[in-house]
Amino acid sequence: QVQLVESGGGLVQPGGSLRLSCAPSGSIFRINIMGWYRQTPGKERELVAVITNLDSTNYADSVKGRFTISRDSAKNTVYLQMDSLKPEDTAVYYCNVNARLSVGVRAQTYWGQGTQVTVSS
Repeated sequence: QVQLVESGGGLVQPGGSLRLSCAPSGSIFRINIMGWYRQTPGKERELVAVITNLDSTNYADSVKGRFTISRDSAKNTVYLQMDSLKPEDTAVYYCNVNARLSVGVRAQTYWGQGTQVTVSS
């Protein structure tokens, strides 16, 4: 079974930066899509950014120009560089990976445990 290990969350002042990272703990045959979602109390989880195995990216309108998603295919790691952070970016951020664990096995979606990002002065 694969677990996603996230790191990089914390408290930052408005205008500051944070970098999140996420990597699977187990063996993976092929990763299709890696991404980040976020959720605040009382709201549905929303997409922040995703990146495919061909390095195609997609961002939520609210983070375009401020957040950058990238990946290290050799390490199966996905990063989210968050700049010019705003209080409304405060949320629990979840890593999401769609991957096949071995040949002949269907791809499945995995979620990280979430990491808190708080933007406050």
